[in-house]
Amino acid sequence: MNGLTFSPILGWAGSSAVAFAVMAVTVGLTVRSRRATHSDATMADHIRRILASVVLAVMMFAPSTVHVTTTQAVNATDVFIAVDVTGSMAVSDAHYGSKDAVMRLTAAQKAVADITKAYPDASFAAIRFGASGTLDVPLTPDARAIGNWAETLRPEPTGSSSGSNLDKAIDPLLPAMKATRARHPDDRIVVVYISDGEQTSRKIRRTFSSLRAYADDGLVVGVGSADGGKIPQVGNDGTVDVKRFITDPTTKQPGISMMDEKNLKDIADEMSGAYVHVDAARTIGAGDARGTSTQYRLASTYKQREHSVPIVWPFAVLLVALLAWEAVSWARTSRRLI
Repeated sequence: MNGLTFSPILGWAGSSAVAFAVMAVTVGLTVRSRRATHSDATMADHIRRILASVVLAVMMFAPSTVHVTTTQAVNATDVFIAVDVTGSMAVSDAHYGSKDAVMRLTAAQKAVADITKAYPDASFAAIRFGASGTLDVPLTPDARAIGNWAETLRPEPTGSSSGSNLDKAIDPLLPAMKATRARHPDDRIVVVYISDGEQTSRKIRRTFSSLRAYADDGLVVGVGSADGGKIPQVGNDGTVDVKRFITDPTTKQPGISMMDEKNLKDIADEMSGAYVHVDAARTIGAGDARGTSTQYRLASTYKQREHSVPIVWPFAVLLVALLAWEAVSWARTSRRLI
């Protein structure tokens, strides 16, 4: 517990207005009664009614205690999100719920935001892959951390690119999923893989079937278009130069990168998952949430959370006592007047 606070029932403006109105009416009636030539109300009656209005006014502001915790109830679903950041993800031929063309990585970022919404109360891990695969955010119930991570994603610099290799995500995925399965054997694990599906490396792509040992389900999200687009140069700081393009060594012309749906569908099949191509009419929604668990568990996080617990009941007891006193006094006064 960390001190006292107020959580106004109707907000500060609404609760203040109601409290002021109650106090104003009570005080006004008291002054009017005291000025009247004939009044059956005693000083005790006035004090009692003013106290009742004060208690009611205080209740409108909901006095609360503040509790600080580092645990929360989370859905026993663990979602591992892997996003392609190779140079081809800088191509601006993607669409995400709009006819406006955007960079493939931008569409991927929007998909990540919708994925966290599609899995409420779940835990998430974030992985980027390009020349290598990296677990950037370990499993956490903090969906905002995943959103912040997605916003910082930048295409891989052209100078450090060694060709697209779609299986680089397996390297961080496999050990992270294995560790999660060991810690929480009853959790449902879902893999979400976002890429344009382009494989330019001469190495044979490894199969994603190894993930089935730990994953309960998978979703592959394709970004980009079959028509493709020119691949812009990407600086070491992740800045995309839309005026300079990577040259195809064979044609000596700007290279064209095209989304490869076959690769993406094959990966989805290897994971026993589903494939979705996001475009102008298709985005990620709640219907794409796969393998959600019906169970909840407590999870500990490094991030402290504060929540207010109202303590209105003592004031409610006092108000009931004052109203009971008012009823008894009113009954006695009525009998005297009969």
